[in-house]
Amino acid sequence: MPLAPQKGFYLMAKKADLLTQAKELGLEVTEKNTIAQIEAAIAGTDKVPEAEVEAEAPTETEEVKLAKAGKRSAKALAEVEAKAEKEARKEAGDTTPTDGSEEQVKKGPKPVTRPLIERRGKNYQKVAKKVEVGKLYPLAEAVAIAAETNPAKFDASVEIHVRLSVDPRQADQNIRAMVGLPHGTGKTIRVAVFAPEAEHAAANSAGADVVGDETFISQLDKEVIDFDVLIATPQYMPKLGKYARLLGPRGLMPNPKSGTVSTNVAAAVKDKKAGAVEYRVDKQAIVHVSVGKVSFGAEKLLENAQAFFDSLVSQKPTGLKNNYVKTITVTTTMGPGIKVENFIV
Repeated sequence: MPLAPQKGFYLMAKKADLLTQAKELGLEVTEKNTIAQIEAAIAGTDKVPEAEVEAEAPTETEEVKLAKAGKRSAKALAEVEAKAEKEARKEAGDTTPTDGSEEQVKKGPKPVTRPLIERRGKNYQKVAKKVEVGKLYPLAEAVAIAAETNPAKFDASVEIHVRLSVDPRQADQNIRAMVGLPHGTGKTIRVAVFAPEAEHAAANSAGADVVGDETFISQLDKEVIDFDVLIATPQYMPKLGKYARLLGPRGLMPNPKSGTVSTNVAAAVKDKKAGAVEYRVDKQAIVHVSVGKVSFGAEKLLENAQAFFDSLVSQKPTGLKNNYVKTITVTTTMGPGIKVENFIV
């Protein structure tokens, strides 16, 4: 084991002992004096030896007196030596592990991440070739391409995503409305009606799936929800207040803007069954809506999409100074996005 750290502690201890002896003799010496000068002063002479050398360090055969704890303990000396060796290897650029293995650690550049399109499935990559990157398509052409770019094996929905320039935090810019699609959405919608008993017959004849008043409340108490849309009459809305935490997060709380609070229960049920959909802007100022299934074909999908945009334009805030619509994207459930020309000011 190298003796450099032990030598240093040995010299420090020897100098401390000499300083103690010098003070006892009344000699004027300080820590700035060398060991040789202190020894000469103790010997009664001011002459310093010709060759001022450091005090003899312990040899490999000599035993060094170690403390049980502290800086002069065996553990502390071993830590100092290990740290010195580590710094020396670091300066020399040696990356050989100290655990005895011969393998060297090699630091190289990080692996290059593949483009997103290459990480997609084969079916997705195949249909994505039909969409030109960076191109803006007319709405009719975008809808037609969307119907042809469904990589899934199921009948996927065709979705429209519109980024608006509104601020959803402002009450007058929080877009929310209902629109009836000419050809429906292609989904089976389960409609529940919460209304007085006098309205039950009309709701059932209109096609409601769940109709009730007190029995319906007992189901909500058990948190049983077997419907997609809930329609209620205005006088029954206060009874749903305590279920707001159950229905609200699921988007099932009746609202006049969405047409689910109505005095004409039968008409509201028919609208929902016929394909009326609700859309609203999210926190990122984006509206998401499904306008049908891929199996509808380009013509029916275009008519549904046009009906949605007509409704969206009618909801433009009067005080909005910027362009109402920023971007429009058409896509299928799992297909590539198709950018659409902005035809709405």
